[in-house]
Parts: sequence; C-alpha cells; structure tokens
Amino acid sequence: MTSLDITAATVDPALLDLPWHLPLEEWPADHIAALPKGLSRHTVRFAHLGDHVIAIKETLPELAKREYEMLKNLLKLDVPCVEPFAIINNRTSEQGEPLLSVLITRHLKFSLPYRAMWSQGLRPETATRLVDALALLLVRLHIAGFFWGDVSLSNTLFRRDAGAFAAYLVDAETGQLYDSGLSNGQRENDLEIARVNIAGELMDLVASGNAAPGVDPVATSSRIVSKYRELWSALTSAETFSVDEKWKIGRRVQALNELGFDIEEMAIKTTDDGSTLKIQPKVVDAGHHSRRLLRLTGLDVEENQARRLLNDLDQYRLEHPRPGADEEVLAHEWLSHAFEPVVTAIPRELHGRLEPAEIYHQVLEHKWYLCQEQNRDVPLVEAVHSYIDNVLIHRRDEEAYLAPATEAITLPNAVPSGTIVVDDEDEVDWRDLV
Repeated sequence: MTSLDITAATVDPALLDLPWHLPLEEWPADHIAALPKGLSRHTVRFAHLGDHVIAIKETLPELAKREYEMLKNLLKLDVPCVEPFAIINNRTSEQGEPLLSVLITRHLKFSLPYRAMWSQGLRPETATRLVDALALLLVRLHIAGFFWGDVSLSNTLFRRDAGAFAAYLVDAETGQLYDSGLSNGQRENDLEIARVNIAGELMDLVASGNAAPGVDPVATSSRIVSKYRELWSALTSAETFSVDEKWKIGRRVQALNELGFDIEEMAIKTTDDGSTLKIQPKVVDAGHHSRRLLRLTGLDVEENQARRLLNDLDQYRLEHPRPGADEEVLAHEWLSHAFEPVVTAIPRELHGRLEPAEIYHQVLEHKWYLCQEQNRDVPLVEAVHSYIDNVLIHRRDEEAYLAPATEAITLPNAVPSGTIVVDDEDEVDWRDLV
C-alpha cells in the first residue's frame, strides 16, 4: 500500500487511524457519525475524529484541491461556509487499486441540511425563513465576488438563529471568485439557478410526503428572487438627498447594520451647485472595524464602538473634503477636531461615568435622535451639551455597574430558605421558579 499524500494546515494524528484504504461506502459503522446529510452527487460520510466530527467527500484530486483552496479564500473574506480541514490523495485499496481523493471539512455544529429540517414538519412560514437565509447568504457571496454556479438548498447548511436561520455554504466545487466583482448577468444567472433548484428540491419533498402541509414549492422558490433583490438594493443602491439632510446618512448606515452588514467606505458625490448629495455604500461583514480604527487612530475599542466611530470618520471626510489626502492624515484630523473635543467637553466631575469611546458613541446616538426628532441637522456641539445636560448627568459612574455575572435571588418566605442563582440579564418571576 502506497503512502498517503495529506494536505492540511494542521494534521491531526488521529486522521491516520481512519480506514483510508476503503471506499467511503464500505467504512465500518464504528467510524461513522450518525448525522443527517443532504443530497450530493458525491459519496459523503461524517466521521469521528477525536472530540469533533469531520465531513468527508470523495472526489477527483483536482476538484478536491480547487474546492479546498476556494473554501480557504471564502473564510478569509468572512463568508459563512464550512471550514476546510484537509485533502488526502494517493489512496489505494489493500489490493493496490487506486481510490478517489477526499476533501475533508469540519462539521458545522448544530447545523442541519434542509431535508432533515423539512422532514421534521416545519411550518410553511418557517420554510420561507430558510429561503430568506439562503437569499442573504447569496447576497453575501455576491458582494464578496463569488459566483456559486450551483445554488441550492442541498448545498447549504442551516443553523437556528434566534427565531430565524443562518445559512452556510457547503459545496464550493462549481464556484469562482472574481476580484473585480460580479456582473449583473452573473448574479441573475445564480439567482435563476437558485429558483429552479429550490423548486425542484421542494417538489421532490412534497412528492415523497416529507414536506409539511401547505408548503408551496413554486411560491417558496420564487421568494428567493424577491428577497434577494430587496436585500441587494438595500445594501448597494445609491441614495440622493439634500445637503441639509446629512443626518440621513446615519439612518442608512443603521438600516444596513440591522441587516448584519457594516460600512467599509462610502462613495459620496455632490452636485455641481452643491445642493444635493449622493451616497453609495460599500458593505462588508462585521469583524474588521476595531482593527482598522486602531491602525488609523490608536483607539482600542469594542467592535460596535469602532463601527460607529469609523462611520463618523467617513462623515467627517464628507464635510471636510481634502482631495488626495491620505486616510491616516484625515483620521488624525478627525481625532483632533471631532473625537477629542467631545471627550474634553465632558466636565471633570463626570469623567467616571463612561469610557471616552462610549461617551463619543452615545453623543452620536443622541445627535441622531435629535436630528430625527427635530428633522434637521443638529450641530455636534449642540448635541454634546444636550447629551451632558439630559443624559450623562443622570448616570451613575460606570464602576457602579461592575457586578458579578450572577446574583442570588432570595425566594419569598413560602419557599424554604435558600437562593437561586440566575443570569442578572434575565427577567425572572419567582413564581416561575417554584
């Protein structure tokens, strides 16, 4: 038997203990993890590896290498997908006959293929949420410049997510990344592939009796088209408004944040007479803003704070145009002329109420609400004074909020003496505890 050729970032020694000399179809049951799997043109098995589970797919060597590299690139782009683990080539049977190569990925914990979810009798409205999750995944992929080429429920895993679902790409075999982004034709092609595949998959479920009553394959598959276009428009369309409505930039940014996206940059153009503004956002998934803010300003803050401060930095660049100016120079100006003046405006006796980054964030929030309430662009100086007088002065020092993560709640006398420990963020009625 020839030696295996293993490609992996980190090789787990336990990988060598699996029966690679056997085709996946013939693996003994003691190696197989009994997890539901979706439809696939390849043989796929789940296997135990130490304390976790891996998914193994038999395929051709060149396809395994291509998909392994594609999944690594997608992870670097923060696209929701399975994590590539290894490629194994040069497999042979005990008789010396060549076997297919395998692509190994880590199993996505708490995820299910769509067939397992629908066979559990999920309601039609839950089915639409699965399609909505797939639409959002497709938008994320397209924004990253990825053409899928085989969009389907079978090539997706779903996780429950606070009443909704999160979708993850599983099969990237047919995909292609484009640095220059996708054309409208490529996006529409992927969308039509999705519509046709989903309709076929749901019709198969209905015909086999595994779909919940009321699931309409055609209507459900058509929903991905409308949902995708709604999301794509919200994330990429330009918006025009008058110069005295600059507060609408914040409203647009907040709407995008609520969809789970952040603003990497905004293309802002003014008309020749300076009467209107046109903004074109470039959106990315969350996760990089604190690093970018630290690089530009030296401020080490939480991710949500960084997002808001960077959004304000972009707006500062709009209001103080400097064609050709270096980003770090503008960031230094913003730090000196916007951030620091707000922080130093806080009276000394109130310095302990909140940390500086949180104060600035809350001032921006307060300014946004004032703009909404008064339907005008409220100056930052005015917003600072209003925030100090109406909000900050009524807060306790931040240290007063620092308490243990759990607190002991003593039950009424009707209950024998003792306490119950609960998360202090939960609303607890003692009658529900006895």
